[in-house]
Amino acid sequence: MSERIVMGGDRRYKILNRDVIKYIAMFTMLLNHIAQGFLTNGTLVYKLMLSVGYFTAPVMLYFLVEGYYYTRSHKKYFLRLFLFALVSELPFCLLFGLASQGRLAFCGMNMLFTLCLCFLLICAMENLSSNILKTGVIIVVFLVSRYFDWTWYAPLFTLLFLLARKTGRKTVLAAAFAVPAVLFGVNYNIVPYILYVGFVPSTAVLYCILDMAGIALGGACIMCLYNGERMESGRTFSKWFFYLFYPAHLTVLALLLSVSL
Repeated sequence: MSERIVMGGDRRYKILNRDVIKYIAMFTMLLNHIAQGFLTNGTLVYKLMLSVGYFTAPVMLYFLVEGYYYTRSHKKYFLRLFLFALVSELPFCLLFGLASQGRLAFCGMNMLFTLCLCFLLICAMENLSSNILKTGVIIVVFLVSRYFDWTWYAPLFTLLFLLARKTGRKTVLAAAFAVPAVLFGVNYNIVPYILYVGFVPSTAVLYCILDMAGIALGGACIMCLYNGERMESGRTFSKWFFYLFYPAHLTVLALLLSVSL
């Protein structure tokens, strides 16, 4: 992300570096996955943990866009993502298959595959000169994303973060978090009631707000607290921890769930 966006505002509050924010994102993702695997759907605790976990995806997509411009090798960056995506797919399908169907089942492509897809989208937007080709790539990515975790919201976040980078305007970055957040909350909590029931209960409105709040927390963290830096020490550990944590925590949760069933 451009320096104008990241470094804007009062520097006294820019207290979190990239690695710290990623550690927070790993924790909130863990809460989300624990809720989906072990808690009862429809309870307030379940919804709170689920919604807090929505902090993670937009933050990781933001850093994916940022990482595209900072990495020394786009090829190696993509291959790392793809390798760990492959490793993560079996535990991903085991965990969410057990949670939803009581057995191993295909549950879509995991979030690291989503990051791979969005990384290819960034490459296309930055390297293709034809607007027609760019439009074609966008359409294909949105169509294919239906089989990926975070579906079309992930490429939408990616495109909006790219736009925010190019404009260098903080208001555009705020919209990049806000617009998908509203669409996400309304689509999953309000639209089903309108279509199938004809009215929207108060609990649906509350759940909609909670879902949007999880994403909004990610946006607030990036816009208000992120200082644009990395940890001074332990960078290599952090780099590989973020790759390893995803398949590792999915595997542990899947094994625990299989034992408890």
